[in-house]
Amino acid sequence: MQLLCGKEESLLPDGGGVRETLLRGACRSRGSRKNTRKRILCPLDPKHTVYEDQLAKHLKKCNSREKPKPDYFVQDINAGLKDETEILDELVPISFLSEEQLENLIKKLRKASEGVNCCTLKDQIMSHPALHDALNDPKNGDSAFKHLKQQASILGNMERLNLLGPRRCFVEFGAGRGKLSHWVDTALQEAEKVYFLLVERVTTRFKVDGKHKNRNSVFERLQIDIQHLCLSKIPVLIKEKLPVVGIGKHLCGVATDLALRCLVETYPTRCKERNEEPVAKRIKNDKTDSKNDTLVNEGSEQNELEQWIPVAGIVVALCCHHRCDWRHYVGKEFFKTLGLGPVEFNYFQRMSSWATCGMRETTLETSEINITKRDDQTNDNEEHDHKEYRKTDDNPEGLPGLLTVEERKNIGRLCKLLIDQGRIEYLQQKGYSASLQYYTDSLVSLENVLLTALPKQSSTPDSTMMKEKL
Repeated sequence: MQLLCGKEESLLPDGGGVRETLLRGACRSRGSRKNTRKRILCPLDPKHTVYEDQLAKHLKKCNSREKPKPDYFVQDINAGLKDETEILDELVPISFLSEEQLENLIKKLRKASEGVNCCTLKDQIMSHPALHDALNDPKNGDSAFKHLKQQASILGNMERLNLLGPRRCFVEFGAGRGKLSHWVDTALQEAEKVYFLLVERVTTRFKVDGKHKNRNSVFERLQIDIQHLCLSKIPVLIKEKLPVVGIGKHLCGVATDLALRCLVETYPTRCKERNEEPVAKRIKNDKTDSKNDTLVNEGSEQNELEQWIPVAGIVVALCCHHRCDWRHYVGKEFFKTLGLGPVEFNYFQRMSSWATCGMRETTLETSEINITKRDDQTNDNEEHDHKEYRKTDDNPEGLPGLLTVEERKNIGRLCKLLIDQGRIEYLQQKGYSASLQYYTDSLVSLENVLLTALPKQSSTPDSTMMKEKL
């Protein structure tokens, strides 16, 4: 007779006490063996557990195990110098400051802003034909439509700066799902030798990478923190020696500074090698051919010189200045020339959040926003909506003094622009013509400032147009 735990008693005849006892004992024995296996926290990641007797086997395949570092991983290469950071550990929140201390900070901010051209930005709200169908698709909701408008304007500004073209490698920092690169690729369907490097430090779900399998462009994901990324050691850049265009849509706080330093300091200042032989090495048949070839060579060499500028341009939509960090900030020298240091920077970066989350209507929606943001981060972590900014520990309602909502918003904007101006000064010192502009309406996104930069030796859009006319 087949006996099963939990069913054997119904099968036993009356008086089968001995057999019943044996069967119950067998069930308890099996359960006890099962309970003796102990589960422990994984030493690599305490967010999950593992059977203790299988720990050694688990550590070999755990997703949190340390993987071999790629060649382009260089520890803290873009981190900046670690100086004066110990001062920041002793600073108190803004809400703990006295009214006099807060007034002094605001006075310093206004005085520093007077000496720089950072208070008025030009509107460069543009679009691009590549997104025409998507922008007119009624299936897209309001949120998707807002992101599409921003992506279209970024591409429009890239077109304005002559950055959309063949034989280039586009490096998208904070790529997330890779939507910005997707639209750049759509705009360059007929272009040759177009490469995309999507830099993202975490694993991302719902990527759009699969849409590019049947196209000519090459996509590669780099799962690495920007802080440790050395562009000059990436195999495709070593092999192809293509100029790089750095792009990003809403690159949060410190990530912007890491990306700028990565672009202008870890890629060669001049590519000495060439991927193809110059035309000048062709054999000349007669004087006419020689003369024509000379003209062609001069033009080719000039075009090649422009092509081989290591970083052809930078187009980054900025955001989340309250997540900046003094150690990584590229504009330290700019702040020091204004008589400012890590203390002022620390408070300015916190006050910058007043421009986007210091408003009463946002505060009232905080609980709802936090739920929405957790869901959105899972599905679309490179996107930011103007309602998604979390409340900081410096609650405007608890501040000393009688600052109005509008005053807090204006102070927050000044803080953001001053921090961005330090980035502009840094790029100018590194040989770039850099500027800030509004690339979308504030109703679309409160984070509506775009940073663009071109090498000073490269052609401006106007000069290029003049050459074409001549």
